[in-house]
Amino acid sequence: MRDVAEAELPEELHPEEKPKPSLPPQSWQSHVIPFVLWIFLMGVMGDAAGWKYALRSALGLLALFLCKPWSWNYGRVHWKHLLASVGAGLLIYGIWILPETLWVARLEWLHRLYLRVGMIWPWELAQPLEQVRYAPSEEGWLMALARLAGSAFVISIIEEFFWRGWLTRWIDQENFLEVDPGNISNKALWIGALMFATVHQRWIAGIICGLVYGELYRRTKDIWAPCIAHTLTNFLLGLYVLWSGNYAFWA
Repeated sequence: MRDVAEAELPEELHPEEKPKPSLPPQSWQSHVIPFVLWIFLMGVMGDAAGWKYALRSALGLLALFLCKPWSWNYGRVHWKHLLASVGAGLLIYGIWILPETLWVARLEWLHRLYLRVGMIWPWELAQPLEQVRYAPSEEGWLMALARLAGSAFVISIIEEFFWRGWLTRWIDQENFLEVDPGNISNKALWIGALMFATVHQRWIAGIICGLVYGELYRRTKDIWAPCIAHTLTNFLLGLYVLWSGNYAFWA
């Protein structure tokens, strides 16, 4: 009788052999589709001056709201992390612009080295860095402000759900939803930061940016913390571009 009971209750005797719940495809698709769409539109449209960036931002925002990546157990904004988010956003803003300011230009050798190496990947040194103009005097204030809004409030959110919400955790485990953000490995953090940098011309700043946003997510376990930080960075950078006329930051 004991042998029969054991044969009839294999799950109770061997719970470790229970199949793990499968990952709903909608979970990773909701994180990936908006970002892939953004990259696709970059390739198709080319130079995103004027109406092109406005259209890309509108389509990216539409994809974001249709996919709703925040619906996968992220919860609401935790305002207790606001100070850390603001600090991270200000830090990355400073790191992004400081090497190209007049203060660093006084150190001529360092400034020249950064302009030659830090603003474009080493294997692309032979290619000139194009400066695309987004000045209000050339494309109008409406398009310039659309560029600012899209950079600050659309692509920043798309990127955080893709890089931090999905990719960094997926590197640790295919079922990324089971990965506690507080347990993200250093390997995943670094790989995610390096990959994040590949889609930014200023790759050195991009690596630091990826590490800071990733560590902010790991410490707070709140995806909205890096979202707010990234939004603040891009918004301040956009204001700096319009104030200084350094439109190379929007290239």
